[in-house]
Amino acid sequence: MAGTYSRSTEVLVIGGGPGGYMAAIRAGQLGKKVLLVEKAELGGECLNRGCIPSKALIHASLLYHALRTEGAEIGVTAKDPAFDLSATMRWKEGVVAKERQGVSVLLKSAGVTVLPGRARFTGPRTADLTAPDGGHERIDFAQAVIATGALHINLPGFETDGTRVVNAWELLSLPSLPRSMMILGGGVSGCELGEFLARVGVEVTIVEMLDQLLPGVEPDLSREVSRALEALGVHAHVATKAVGLRREPDHLTMTVEGSGGRRELTAERLFVTVGKRPDSRDLGLEEAGVAYDAKSGFIPIDDQMRTSQPHVYAVGDVARPPMLAHKSYREGVVAAEALAGRPTRFDFQTMPSVIFTVPELASVGLSRAEAEARGHHVREARFPYAALGRAHASHATAGWVKVVGEESSGLLLGVHAVGEHVGDYIAEAALAIEMGAMVRDVASTIHPHPTFSEALAEAALLWLGEPMHVARRRADDRGR
Repeated sequence: MAGTYSRSTEVLVIGGGPGGYMAAIRAGQLGKKVLLVEKAELGGECLNRGCIPSKALIHASLLYHALRTEGAEIGVTAKDPAFDLSATMRWKEGVVAKERQGVSVLLKSAGVTVLPGRARFTGPRTADLTAPDGGHERIDFAQAVIATGALHINLPGFETDGTRVVNAWELLSLPSLPRSMMILGGGVSGCELGEFLARVGVEVTIVEMLDQLLPGVEPDLSREVSRALEALGVHAHVATKAVGLRREPDHLTMTVEGSGGRRELTAERLFVTVGKRPDSRDLGLEEAGVAYDAKSGFIPIDDQMRTSQPHVYAVGDVARPPMLAHKSYREGVVAAEALAGRPTRFDFQTMPSVIFTVPELASVGLSRAEAEARGHHVREARFPYAALGRAHASHATAGWVKVVGEESSGLLLGVHAVGEHVGDYIAEAALAIEMGAMVRDVASTIHPHPTFSEALAEAALLWLGEPMHVARRRADDRGR
């Protein structure tokens, strides 16, 4: 019932995404009275409108595509395989609902009280909660964690309308497949979901303003995705700027400008994925005395996730890049332990990343160029999946693992991989770098056979000049 009420808590967590629910659970485990406010669904964008639902749709499209393209070669056939979008969407929603319920159970087990609504600071230790029914509550708190995530950027002239021009959230709930789709932005979402659409029969065109798909990703990895998209029939235009959009009755026309001048592209629908901004507006940060960057929207924090107000913490996408769920997880735990007085800080040597295209991409640590820019004398070596038994047995020989190491000391500096399951073993490389491992340490670690992770050990052996499953190269050609 609408009205005005008040309550108090030791810890107020604003936002129930990866960073927020992890902070709430850990604070509850440490004996704190915790109140979590979430304006939409528990799990945030990652669980409800990002990581989990997109991977569910990608998985379904891979099954369909495999039957149509490679099944016959390995003796698996089906008569007229079909892709039923509505059935796939129901399955996807079931996956999301199950995961969301899991988060709810974990919060309850930690003694966390969850309230739906929007919270806004009204002072350094007070907030106003607007409930879904319009009622209000005053919340008094001793400490707070801001975990409000990020919002999609709306590009002027290319504003989304939820039907013909959509963002990633809306694309993941399409009621029907268009015949054609333009994608404005060749980043992670553009490439992952562009592949999904192409595999299920949609004609896809990607427009990226920078000079490669997946800007910021090592060029070797980006080129592998470009080749895979081309094989799917996707038309990718890089170094191309979108300058206008006309919304015709039965199609959309986008004007783009590149090295060849201006041209027009048409499709039934447009997916706009040009980045995100921190969701830090309308939080009452000024009233709370919390400093933030008015231009970027990020909230400055220290290594314990404290803001300019020592009793207020910020975690996840709202605090700083990179906008990764696994970074948010760790930040939430650090914030909870810090506010509980535990000795803790957010300290890491490297942050792994995975892109769920096909082939899959995974990176951790420095690239050769980055290492050399820091003054390291480096060597790199690349082991091909084509020399890996498991890859042949799984019909997945496209891929490789590259090791970057310091020439003089043999220190492992980075690992970059493309191919089946690289995201599942990149954490091994992350642990090795965190522990200050040498390339020889990785090479000497026994890897189970037959697995894709053997490629990491083999790449390390190749770096050392001691290859076992590829022909030995000349010493001066090693890793080149």
